[in-house]
Amino acid sequence: ILCAADRAGFDIILFAERHLGADFEAWILAAAVSSWTARIKSMVAVHPGLWHPTLIAKMAASLDRLTPGRTAINLVTGWNVEEHHMFGGDTLLNSDDRYVRAEEFVDVLRGMWSETPFSYEGTFYKIEASQLLLKPATPKLPEIFTASRSPRGLDMVAKVGDWWFLDFDKEAETTADVMESLQRSIDVMNEKSASYGRKVRYAFNPFIAFGDTVEDARARTTRLLVSDGSEADMRKIMQRTAPAMKAGCIGPPEHVRKQLDAFREMGIELFLFKLVPNLEQIALVKREIIEPFRREAAQQTAAA
Repeated sequence: ILCAADRAGFDIILFAERHLGADFEAWILAAAVSSWTARIKSMVAVHPGLWHPTLIAKMAASLDRLTPGRTAINLVTGWNVEEHHMFGGDTLLNSDDRYVRAEEFVDVLRGMWSETPFSYEGTFYKIEASQLLLKPATPKLPEIFTASRSPRGLDMVAKVGDWWFLDFDKEAETTADVMESLQRSIDVMNEKSASYGRKVRYAFNPFIAFGDTVEDARARTTRLLVSDGSEADMRKIMQRTAPAMKAGCIGPPEHVRKQLDAFREMGIELFLFKLVPNLEQIALVKREIIEPFRREAAQQTAAA
C-alpha cells in the first residue's frame, strides 16, 4: 500500500511509535519500507521520554542519507504512562517539564545535525563535545512535526516546531464548527510563533472517503472498517473515525476537493489523510485529489 502511495504521488507517511502492542518498531519499519520507495518522505514518531536525542539524531541522519532528504520527525510528548514505564522511560505527564524536555530534545537534534563537536547545557540534557560525523543528506534539516494541545504545549510548538497538526474542539458538530475551531487555533499559533520570530506551518488529519453522496461514502467506509471485527472492535473503530469525518472530506469527489480547498485557503498546507488502507482507496486519492490539485498548480505556475 505504501509503495502504491509512493507511485501515486503521496508526499509523506507517518510511522507511529507504538511499543505496547504487536507493532513493528517505528524506525526499523521506516528504514525497511523506505528502501522500496522513490519519493515519499518518512515521518517517524519519537517520544523524548523513551529516547536520548543524540541517538535519534544519528538514527534520523542515517535514514535521511539512505533516502536522501526524505526524513522527518513526529515529536510526541507522550501520554501512555504504562508504555513509558514498561520500556524504561517516563512521560512527566502531570508536569510542564515534558515540554521543556521536548524543546531541549529538538535543540539537541538540530545542534547535532549542524555542528561537530556539539555541546549543550540544558535542564534535561547536558552534551559535551558530542560528535555526529554522519550529517543529514541536504542542508535542509529534517523537519519537526508535532501535535501538542495544552497551553504550554502550544508554546513548545511555537518555539521549536516546523509543522503543527491542527485539531478541533470536541464540541464541534458540523463542518462549519470544525473550520471555526481550526481558524481559532491558527490565529493563536500565528500570534505565538510570531512572538518568537518564527512561522509555524499547518497540517490537518481529515478522514477522506468517496461515494455518490456523503451518506453513501460514510456507509461504504463503515462496511470496510468493521467487516471482520467484533462488536467491541466496531465501536472502537467508529469512535476513532467518526470525529475525523466531521471535517467534511467524505462524499462525491468534487465535494471533497471543494472542502480541501477551503482548508487550503485557511493556510493548511498538508493533509495527513485518514482512510481505509487498501489499494483502491490509494488509487482514488490519486485520481480524485492528487492529480487534479497538481494540474491546477501547474496551470497557475504556467499562468504566472
